[in-house]
Amino acid sequence: QDHVFIRDEVGHRDRRPEVRPTQSVQNQALHYRNRERFATIKSASLVTRQIHEHEQENELREQMSGYKRMRRQHQKQLIALENKLKAEMDEHRLKLQKEVETHANNSSIELEKLAKKQVAVMEKEAKAAAADEKKFQQQILAQQKKDLATFLESQKKQYKLCKEKIKEARNRLGFDPVCMQEMNEDHSTPKKEKQERISKHKENLQHTQAEEEAHLLSQQRLYYDKNCRFFKRKTMIKRHEMEQQNIREVWPFSPPFPSISLIVLASCLQLHTLQKLRMDLIRLQHQTELENQLEYNKRRERELHRKHFMELRQQPKNLKAMEMQIKKQFQDTCKVQTKQYKALKNHQLEVTPKSEHKTILKSLKDEQTRKLAILAEQYEQSINEMMASQALRLDEAQEAECQALRLQLQQEMELLNAYQSKIKMQTEAQHERELQKLEQRVSLRRAHLEQKVCFEELAALQKERSERIKFLLERQEREIETFDMESLRMGFGNLVTLEYPKEDYR
Repeated sequence: QDHVFIRDEVGHRDRRPEVRPTQSVQNQALHYRNRERFATIKSASLVTRQIHEHEQENELREQMSGYKRMRRQHQKQLIALENKLKAEMDEHRLKLQKEVETHANNSSIELEKLAKKQVAVMEKEAKAAAADEKKFQQQILAQQKKDLATFLESQKKQYKLCKEKIKEARNRLGFDPVCMQEMNEDHSTPKKEKQERISKHKENLQHTQAEEEAHLLSQQRLYYDKNCRFFKRKTMIKRHEMEQQNIREVWPFSPPFPSISLIVLASCLQLHTLQKLRMDLIRLQHQTELENQLEYNKRRERELHRKHFMELRQQPKNLKAMEMQIKKQFQDTCKVQTKQYKALKNHQLEVTPKSEHKTILKSLKDEQTRKLAILAEQYEQSINEMMASQALRLDEAQEAECQALRLQLQQEMELLNAYQSKIKMQTEAQHERELQKLEQRVSLRRAHLEQKVCFEELAALQKERSERIKFLLERQEREIETFDMESLRMGFGNLVTLEYPKEDYR
């Protein structure tokens, strides 16, 4: 604490007539008395030491305050990052949910488009099939018409040839080649009867040709109906195949499945970001602690060095004081010996004759001088030994203090390193637990989504797909059975083994 030192001058006032102080002086004196009620006289060294201690306390306090501010700031950074990552994850979940909904809507739209496209294709194929059937019928009719014309022309030529042969035979031989045997057998047949036979033969020939023509027309009609029926059956089978292909195109459709890998990646990235910031802050905190410890070590070493310097600086004064004390002891001893010498001298003078007083005084004087010299030499040696021992003791004490301080600082540094290593290991263990918890949470979520989507929804879709395919196949099978039964009733038999001609549609 800062102090204001006021010298108490009560005992040093001059004996002067009392003068009443002014109001401002009274207020100033009252102010000082209130601020320093116990003001004392302090030496400059004490004031300097207190100021130095105050500065050290302020430095330590500021260092600790900075460390606490750093810890609070780190905590705020971690909380802010956690809130930010939580908001990002919520936003990411909403985005994924919207994507799933959008994908579902798009899938429905795509299914509708595909259904319309398939309907359009089926209509187009139906028109093309109708056109092909019409073309097929026209080609059969054209070919049959051509065959009929060829057949009729052949019959006409045959009839004409036969007629010419009859006429020629009648004119040249007088008999009918057809009935030549009968005529050879019976030469007496009348001419009229022969003419009747020739006419009847012509009628038979015409009737035979008419029957052959009718048979040909019947065969062509049967061929036309059967091939048209077969063409319709083949067109129906082709339509069935297209329907099956369409349902196969529609039903590899899978429901919208949320991107679990994307969720896992986002969670891992966020956890990695949070753990990285935590480790960076811990490293910064540990670096600050090391710097503070190093600064503390330097300050302790400076203080010890200053203390040793002050001790070395104070040592001459202490030695001087001890020397003065030894001298004082020497002087006291000399006084005691002087008193003893006087007492001894008086005693000797009293017990010896006066003629021997001079000799006794000289002897006593020499003895006193010798003893004082010995005593002075002893005290001088004591002073020298005291100074040497004090200097050696001071050096040893200072060296011991330096060793003790170095050992203490080394132990504190080791404790700090051990503490920081422990914090780092605990943080790494915490990070490992967080990763394990994240993996467990993601596994549970994956299992839940797979149970919900892969098994339930896909099972429902598979069931619907199977029902639709089953219904389609049953309907197609009924159509084919009905068509084949109708074909049997029409007398066409089995149309499955019927083949198209290679060159035309007959």
